[in-house]
Amino acid sequence: MKKILFSTLSAMSFFALSSAAMAGDCMITYHRVACAGQEATSYAKCDGKQMCDKEKAAASQEACAAEAAKACDNDRTDITKSKVIMAKFKGAALTGGFNDAGAADPKGINFCAANRPDFNKCK
Repeated sequence: MKKILFSTLSAMSFFALSSAAMAGDCMITYHRVACAGQEATSYAKCDGKQMCDKEKAAASQEACAAEAAKACDNDRTDITKSKVIMAKFKGAALTGGFNDAGAADPKGINFCAANRPDFNKCK
């Protein structure tokens, strides 16, 4: 009985530590450009700051890159003009394919193209 309990506790500890490590392996950096007069609302997702980092659960570089690409989506087009999204997996910067200005760059670390249809729609 003690052996089974110990094995169960060991397995639970292993999975808890593995999950915690995976959650911190993918760090997404958000840099928003707000529409005029919408700074407070646009930056609210970063606690009022224009730029912030958020951890995402991702088991691989590819999964982390997918989270970064998804973070480019802008459903608040009248609030946020554009974004620069960067990602690190286990501390190493991932290639997004665009430079800071959103122009295509094979070595660029930004995941968002400047000419996305959901960017630059401020009224």
